[in-house]
Amino acid sequence: MIPKKYTSFKEIDNDLKILKLQRQIDLENLKMNFSQTKHSLQLSSLLGGFGGLIKSFLISLFAKKVLKRFSK
Repeated sequence: MIPKKYTSFKEIDNDLKILKLQRQIDLENLKMNFSQTKHSLQLSSLLGGFGGLIKSFLISLFAKKVLKRFSK
């Protein structure tokens, strides 16, 4: 990157304000990504994909047992 040549202190101040805002945005993005990663690694999220499978399996198992009792 080629160094920028400043002609006034106002230009320097403007660039510093821009850099400060970019830093704040990056910090907020980091916080958001950390929060999303933390949430995705929670046990309920990890088992969330299996939850529907487990529920349907248990319901079908229960239904089979009930049908067996009524068919006797």
